[in-house]
Amino acid sequence: MKRKSRQKIDSSSVDLRALAEFVEQFSSKTIVVLGDFVADVFEFGEISRVSREAPVLILRHRETQLMPGGGGNAVNNLAELGAEVLPVTVVGDDSNGAALIDYFRQKKLDTSHILRVKNWCTPTKTRFLAGWAHTVGQQVLRVDREPQTPLPDDARKKLSQFLFSAIKTADALAISDYGFGVATPSMAFEASSKRKKLLPITLDARHNLHAYSRSRITTATPNEAELESQHHTSIGDNLDELARAGHTTFSTMKLNSLLVTRGRHGMALFESGKRLTNIPVHGSDQSIDVTGAGDTVLATFTLALACGASPLESAHLANIAGSIVVMKRGTAAVTRAELLAAIHDEVAGVSA
Repeated sequence: MKRKSRQKIDSSSVDLRALAEFVEQFSSKTIVVLGDFVADVFEFGEISRVSREAPVLILRHRETQLMPGGGGNAVNNLAELGAEVLPVTVVGDDSNGAALIDYFRQKKLDTSHILRVKNWCTPTKTRFLAGWAHTVGQQVLRVDREPQTPLPDDARKKLSQFLFSAIKTADALAISDYGFGVATPSMAFEASSKRKKLLPITLDARHNLHAYSRSRITTATPNEAELESQHHTSIGDNLDELARAGHTTFSTMKLNSLLVTRGRHGMALFESGKRLTNIPVHGSDQSIDVTGAGDTVLATFTLALACGASPLESAHLANIAGSIVVMKRGTAAVTRAELLAAIHDEVAGVSA
């Protein structure tokens, strides 16, 4: 398939060197992440034969990998970008919950704000990938395990205490709501009310974005499908409908900015004064794997805002980070070095 030509950053809209300077500041910031952490499990194997029991393929297991997904992937991206991260979440008292905590401990992150709850299931997405030893595995099946009961009241109370303790020294709060009950609009409102110093509060909500309208969120980062679902519409190539839905959400939620990710169409940034900036996709529009790309955008956008970048500058950084991560397979993260290298490539291209 022929790829479209590489899209460059419009150098008239942002200062490329300023973007690099913000990235250099990432390591000085502390970001709290509240939300649903998911265990992304990848089962790799080789197709050995067709089963005699049923017309299905038999997958001979080769290896298992577990990566943090959902809000956990946002934490992973923030850590790789150099920030100090405080994850605030709930996991089950099960093997996948233990594995997520162990993953973050190995990265030297503070896991003291992760609560383990008995008789509660750690959200888990298990993907089975089939391929030969030296070929790329293709996903043939995904099995999801989700909590069947809401969080107990005592766990909810403890989680609130963890959050209020964590944000005391935070430069920003990122909320990742995948619908499993950890992040709630009321908790977001309480957190913003108890913090004396105004701080950026960013939101990535899979469902019912407008439920956070009274929660003092400063920025939301939905993808286009989530915006369409909120407004019961279809956007596609209809930029007028994109503008209508985006401006309505921006106004309804009383946001400082709204960043809508649009896949191969790039991003749309809404700001006050009904300002709308369409940002072309950075790099190739032929992605390899979009798994977790929204988490990368949330992490980068939040971290840039914490460093004092404008919403437009933050959006451009998130756009570059997103373009890097979609060229990786599976649940992946972008490193600070990769982001700086991409910016420096752009600087060199503009100067040439």
